[in-house]
Amino acid sequence: MRIYLDNAATTPLCDEVLEAMLPFLKNNFGNPSSSHQEGRTAKAGIEKARKIIAMSLGAVTSEIIFTSGGTEANNTAIKCAIRDLGVKRIISSPIEHSCVFNTVNRMGSQDIEVIYVELDKYGRANIEHLEELLSGSDKKTLVSLMHANNEVGTLNPIDKICGLCNKYQAYFHTDTVQSVGHIAIDVSKLNVHFLSGSGHKLHGPKGVGFLYINKNNSIGAMIDGGGQERKMRSGTENVASIVGLGRALEQAIEFLDERRSQIEKVRSYFISKLKENFTDIHFNGDYMGDYLFTVLNVSFKTETAVNMLLFKLDLKGISASGGSACNSGAVKDSRVLSKLKVPEGYHSVRFSFSHHNTTEEVDFTISKLQEII
Repeated sequence: MRIYLDNAATTPLCDEVLEAMLPFLKNNFGNPSSSHQEGRTAKAGIEKARKIIAMSLGAVTSEIIFTSGGTEANNTAIKCAIRDLGVKRIISSPIEHSCVFNTVNRMGSQDIEVIYVELDKYGRANIEHLEELLSGSDKKTLVSLMHANNEVGTLNPIDKICGLCNKYQAYFHTDTVQSVGHIAIDVSKLNVHFLSGSGHKLHGPKGVGFLYINKNNSIGAMIDGGGQERKMRSGTENVASIVGLGRALEQAIEFLDERRSQIEKVRSYFISKLKENFTDIHFNGDYMGDYLFTVLNVSFKTETAVNMLLFKLDLKGISASGGSACNSGAVKDSRVLSKLKVPEGYHSVRFSFSHHNTTEEVDFTISKLQEII
């Protein structure tokens, strides 16, 4: 038996998503740029998915472009804002996902001013400090802050961040890869300029994502070529995966409350069992306040290093992680947890849940953790 508790890394594909994709992997194989029937059928699949995503976010279809995933979406937003919108200054945080953190640092090496906002003990952006930074310069500024931290699940108050960006005429980009499909987001009520998402975090396929670009932004393509995606992202579209992404988000929105209820039940039960069975533990991030309910990051006081903890859990049939899964399989010290000051002698494991997980799986995991630690 395998127990999968690494849903922040990727989620299993839903049966309904696979069913939606299969016709476009077999019979509806046309190139969506072709004018014949096969091409039109493929194009219709893409546009249906675009409409689903736009409606789910409170956007219009022209504001959604498809990408190869969250990394490309985040790169496009940041780099094109600098190239096309005159951005000379970026305000971000030191605990962003690597695809934002490393992109921002690269821009900093190219004469773009980079400033990191202060964080509270949970990893949430300090709104007062953000306002100080925004009010302290007349440079055109891009604020890039994620909605939900991928390692500890702390949520940023993006509504307040949007308000400040509007007040000081700054652009706002938010990485919602972990939160979209789990938490309702309505861009029609937010002053957000760029927002990114990814299919495989919400039971869709890997290798596909999207970028919301506010219609008032005038940016060009980051990838040049045949002018696909309204000339915003060239390259023949990944039709079947785009269709799958649309269906996955449609399912996520339809069953959002039902899935959240199941996940919250399992997560709360896990927390209670951890507290009951382990005295020397420390929970990271805002795990009981304003949090992403799919993530729980816990540190155990043990001499066993995190890579060995994960290895031993794996041998016992449990999949978890030490943090972000985007380090080519390597288990490295977490940049996020180093900023949150995990107590010395503690080693951290990220458990992340889907609606498929059960309390029986929690009991099994607790029993195996007791054997290991």
